[in-house]
Amino acid sequence: MDTIETLKVLSPSFVSVTYGAGGSTRARTVEIAKRIKRDVGIEVLAHITCVGHSVDELRGVFREVESAGIENVLALRGDPPGGQLPFVPSEGGFRYASDLVALLREESGFSLGAAVYPEVHPEALSAEADLDNALRKVRAGAEFLITQLFFDNDAYFRFVDRARAAGIEVPIVPGIMPIASFAQAARMTQKCAATIPPRLQAALEASSEDPDSVAALGVAYAALQCTDLLERGVPGIHFITLNRSPATRAVVSALIAGGLLEGGA
Repeated sequence: MDTIETLKVLSPSFVSVTYGAGGSTRARTVEIAKRIKRDVGIEVLAHITCVGHSVDELRGVFREVESAGIENVLALRGDPPGGQLPFVPSEGGFRYASDLVALLREESGFSLGAAVYPEVHPEALSAEADLDNALRKVRAGAEFLITQLFFDNDAYFRFVDRARAAGIEVPIVPGIMPIASFAQAARMTQKCAATIPPRLQAALEASSEDPDSVAALGVAYAALQCTDLLERGVPGIHFITLNRSPATRAVVSALIAGGLLEGGA
């Protein structure tokens, strides 16, 4: 909640609240989302995942979220506990996020979003199969898509072009994570199959022994990324804060100062 208070001054359109591997933070997700909307007055995008739940249990989650007055949901398959692969659905549960989207669309009135990977999901058999999966989510009822993090804007725009050619017409919001540390960058890119452009990689390696320099580089690079994205007409930017506000505040403040945002994100 302290993080939310520091971000509130930037007037975000919404705050997304993650769910946790295996549904481990379900109760906290709902409670935090409820408090953000009720006490802070910011729209919430609550994540719901397939992991750790049967269909009947998921219906319980829907009712819980709806009763809290939350109107927006990001429907995800979710990461298996401990990163165990291949993914094994819970008994009576879903294997694919598209199935969760379909159930939510049929049985709720949420505004629904889903996730996509501009550089291909690490478990996908091919880029084509990954794009087909995104199309299934949209046909099942997803009204917008949010991308996993990336550091190469051309990868995002290539994905958008391919998605449009495949018939996906919903907004595709880029996900941006300002790099906070050298270890974090290595961990997140490996997990998400995101590539780091050679010049950024070289700069990170040169600053790897100086945490403050890495953090400053992360803010500067994210600001350049966002400037380019906004100038090229993206529908918005979803900042991946990992519950830390300084880097996102610095990037958004730079965008406001540069006239790319009018007093808010």
